Amino acid sequence: MTLDFNAFMHAFVTLLVIMDPFGGLPVFMTLTKDYAEDRAKHSAHRAARVSLILLTIFVFVGEGILSFFGISMFSFQVGGGLILLLLGLLYVMDISFGDDKEYSKDIVIPMATPLIAGPGAITAIIILVSQYGTWVPLLAMLANLLIFWAAMYYARYIKKFLGEQGLDIMSRVMGLLLVALAIEMIRSAWLELL
Repeated sequence: MTLDFNAFMHAFVTLLVIMDPFGGLPVFMTLTKDYAEDRAKHSAHRAARVSLILLTIFVFVGEGILSFFGISMFSFQVGGGLILLLLGLLYVMDISFGDDKEYSKDIVIPMATPLIAGPGAITAIIILVSQYGTWVPLLAMLANLLIFWAAMYYARYIKKFLGEQGLDIMSRVMGLLLVALAIEMIRSAWLELL
C-alpha cells in the first residue's frame, strides 16, 4: 500500500478544520473545570476512545449506509457541505444553538459526540472515503484524533500558553476555513454532476 501524500494532507486538513481541537478545548475545559487533573485526563482518554470507535465505523460502513437508504453521493456531498457551511458560520460569529446542558456526571457523551465525532466529521469521512478509498481517511482521522486527545490531555497547559483570547482567535480562524471548505465541497459536487 502506497500512501498518496497530497490525498492524505487534503483529508488531514479537512478533518482538522472540521473537528477543530482549538474550538473543542474550551468546551472540554468547561466540562472538566471541577475535575482533578487525573480525572480530566481519564475523561480525555475515554472521549478519544469513543470517538475512535464511532468514526472507524463510518470509515468502513458509511457508504453502505448511504446505499441502504438510497442517498446519492452528490446529495450527501451538497447536504454535508451545507451543514459544514452552517457550522463554520456559527464558529466565526460565535453563535450557539440549543441549551447548554450540565454534564456533571460524565462528559464523554458531549465530547465524543457531537463535539469530536459529530455530523461534520462523519459527513467528511464518508465523502473522503468515496474520493480516496479507506486507508487515507482512516490515517487522517487517526492523526486528528491524536491531536484532539493531546489537546484535551494537556488542556490546562495549552490554556496557560494561549490564553482565553488565543483559543477564541484560533477557533474563529478554523470557522473561516470551514466556511471555505464547505463552499468548495458544494462546488466540486456540482462540477462532478455537470
